[in-house]
Amino acid sequence: MLTAKTAGMLLVVLLLALSGCAMPSRTAQPWPENAPDRVLLADVPFFPQEEYQCGPAALAMALGWSGIQAGPADLAGEVYTPSRQGSLQSSLIAAARRHGRVAYPIAGLDHLHAELSANHPVIVLVNRGLSWFPKWHYAVAVGYDGPAEEIILHSGKVQNDRLSLRVFNNIWARGEYWGLLVLPPGELPAIAEENAWIQAVAGLERTGQREASVTAYETARTKWPASFGAWLGLGNARYASGDMNGAAVAFERATRLFPESGPAFNNLAAALGKLGKRDEALTAARKAVELGGPLQEEFRQTINEIEASPCPSSPQ
Repeated sequence: MLTAKTAGMLLVVLLLALSGCAMPSRTAQPWPENAPDRVLLADVPFFPQEEYQCGPAALAMALGWSGIQAGPADLAGEVYTPSRQGSLQSSLIAAARRHGRVAYPIAGLDHLHAELSANHPVIVLVNRGLSWFPKWHYAVAVGYDGPAEEIILHSGKVQNDRLSLRVFNNIWARGEYWGLLVLPPGELPAIAEENAWIQAVAGLERTGQREASVTAYETARTKWPASFGAWLGLGNARYASGDMNGAAVAFERATRLFPESGPAFNNLAAALGKLGKRDEALTAARKAVELGGPLQEEFRQTINEIEASPCPSSPQ
């Protein structure tokens, strides 16, 4: 059946299949001509950022907007690295996932503008120093003023701080235009890219956030109904949550979208086996073995486990 080891390997297969997707453009671009003149997100909480604590405070603000109440002190142990006197980007991403949120990186002014226009605050990493003497800092972009050519940030100890677009672009470029959305699992980015979203949800799934993962994959398959990755991921998440009927439906859809996928047939077999549909499960498992691939031994183990399971009782 679908063991923890096999499920982990299948998640790796899913990520490898998505690894060729292109990253968003990092070239600075002006606001589109049809954009709203001004945007200010009033529903983003503000926490003053003490020295070296900009990471926990920035994450607390983004989580607070998303519906998770946590202060900087609550998050410091999760994201702050004393030896570095700061927080790594990977730590912010991991912490957001542990709180049941999809951590979705973005890059570039065009994406930043689109997300702010969609009421999505963005954590941004800037360098307020020099290339040879950096002063890295996390702030939260909460708006912009087009006519004034300004970005509005929760930054340091200043709420709704205004910074010229030119200056912001220069210091953001030093951080390679890195930005991070912290989204509820049912809400897509304004510029949603299929593979990038599924990769982000797979990261959420690895933290054990089962309910959130199911919701996020449901969001993906609604947006992209022909997405193999969305259906396979949804099946895995439903299986882990104990919803075998839902898992079987998702895996069956995945096999129709990609009939050359051994993992999809193997997982379908596992779900059908759990449902007591022994003959159907064996048919799917044998198809997985027939297709081959690096997980063939796991597929053979699925057959062995199904054959070793007791036959369902006949109806009385």
